[in-house]
Amino acid sequence: MINNEDFLDEIGDSHFSSNAKNPLRADAFDITDEEKIEKIKKDVENILQTLGMDLTDDSIKGTPNRVAKMFVKEIFGGLNPAKQPKASTFDNNYKYGEMLVEKNITVYSTCEHHLLPIIGRAHVAYISSGRVIGLSKMNRIVEYYAKRPQVQERLTMQIVQELQKALGTEDVACVIDAKHLCVNSRGIKDIESSTVTSEFGGKFKDPQTKREFLDYIKLETQF
Repeated sequence: MINNEDFLDEIGDSHFSSNAKNPLRADAFDITDEEKIEKIKKDVENILQTLGMDLTDDSIKGTPNRVAKMFVKEIFGGLNPAKQPKASTFDNNYKYGEMLVEKNITVYSTCEHHLLPIIGRAHVAYISSGRVIGLSKMNRIVEYYAKRPQVQERLTMQIVQELQKALGTEDVACVIDAKHLCVNSRGIKDIESSTVTSEFGGKFKDPQTKREFLDYIKLETQF
């Protein structure tokens, strides 16, 4: 009979998610970022002390504050809806009717099971139904949803759903290829493997359109 802790470990090692949205409590933003930093700082101090680290040493005594600020202001900053980028769109006045592909967008995220990095590339595409979006906004959308404890499948879906909402079309696709340090640096310790996820909406579900998108991804960028 498996106990609860073993069951929860199995969920994490199986890369399982119970929710298509990030599991946030209703009171997640009842306290300020500064208050969160102070709380997390004390928790990190406790972790390091429990591990036997000497927090009076100059090299490590600033670590709790650095980690707390990093969590709140940087790597988990995408949890805060106030930081969601404004996805400004414009009329497609030049009537461009083919797909637009933004490839090799850098992904820095964090596995929600072990709080270890996810590092990779996202490839995003859409076909305009009358609206277009600034290229940098696609990068910012990827960055926003990546900056939170994540599961790669969920991240892929969130990017597509956000662009579909902004552009008013289902014709959006995303592929992410990323390395998970929870696989590469612990557990099985397979440093070569990466994880590929995809989400195809609207016209991208058509095999020919999907193949065209995947072929664009393979093209080497020439400078």
